[in-house]
Amino acid sequence: MDSARTGDTVLVSPGTYNEAVTVDTDGIVVRGEERNSVILDGRNELSNGFLVSGNNVRIENLTVHSYTQNGVVFNGILAVTDGGAVDQSVTYGTEGHSLEGFEVSHVTSYNNGLYGIYAFASTKGLIEDSYVSGHPDSGIYVGQCRPCDTVVRRITAERNAIGYYGTNASGNVFILESTFAHNRLGIAPNSQKAEKLSPQGEAVVAGNTVADNDDPDAPPIPNGFFGGGIAVGGGTRNIILRNLVTGHAFAGIILTALNDFFPENNRVEGNVLRGNTWDLAYSPEGAVGAAGNCFVDNYFSSSAPPDIEKAMPCSGTSTVTGPGDVTMPAAPPKVDYRQTPAPPAQTSMPAITAAQPAGARPFAAPDLSRIEVPAP
Repeated sequence: MDSARTGDTVLVSPGTYNEAVTVDTDGIVVRGEERNSVILDGRNELSNGFLVSGNNVRIENLTVHSYTQNGVVFNGILAVTDGGAVDQSVTYGTEGHSLEGFEVSHVTSYNNGLYGIYAFASTKGLIEDSYVSGHPDSGIYVGQCRPCDTVVRRITAERNAIGYYGTNASGNVFILESTFAHNRLGIAPNSQKAEKLSPQGEAVVAGNTVADNDDPDAPPIPNGFFGGGIAVGGGTRNIILRNLVTGHAFAGIILTALNDFFPENNRVEGNVLRGNTWDLAYSPEGAVGAAGNCFVDNYFSSSAPPDIEKAMPCSGTSTVTGPGDVTMPAAPPKVDYRQTPAPPAQTSMPAITAAQPAGARPFAAPDLSRIEVPAP
């Protein structure tokens, strides 16, 4: 990438490349000629497939696997400091202190040592039409940004510790119309002290198929969480809307505490839940009251507390006085993420027949009104 200039498209021919690629030029596109035969292989020796610190960079139509850290990572601190010293007085991930503009499309990322596709202190992003599996942290990660202005859509995340993890990722975050299946945990907007910009808030999780995220063959989660579809860990003002959530040994959708943060003012609406031990749960240990959280128009059979939509309504007065009584099953033994089977061939991006603008596309908030519950 050393000779690429702003506005360039770098076409990568089919082949296997044992390289770690650094992209620090703004406004370029890196495109594989064919998704399944353009392969970056870290051989479990190299750190990152793509380390991006340029603004408005697009990575598309290729496969990246077996890196010790991440398949594709956008690093806002590197973008702002240009590789120089970190300023401890700066809150990276806020306006003027972020990588701005990133895009990943038709990328297969698997069996990397941390994350499949990772955006940190990065805003105005789009991650779409990609496949992630075999990651011991999460397949997709968006963290420490406010406002993030980021859309994740049409993703398949399988056999990861967590499908999507959004630590302190707040403001115009959309996880839409994707499949999260056979992970140990499906989707988790969350607040943590380990990163800045807590608490997390204002993400929308809508129109996703979230199924069987209790797979013992997925890599383990460090804190042992197991068997959940959508878990909001200490997050605030999130909307969980019209998802199909099935087949979890613990909870389909749960609002819980994490790192001394309690869930507040989250809305769970219009979801269809089947075959979960607890379809809906509000269980922030140590918390009392509803804290503005509410449930409405969901199709479900079991909940904690019982009859949760009457106990925690979105209009009217809550009667809940404490968390529901739920018990998470013990996590299965650890497995080696490097032994996760390679995914099957994935669909390449359509042929490009017209001129495209350089770099990442501008952020555009999606129309939620058109999103429906997925068919079973």
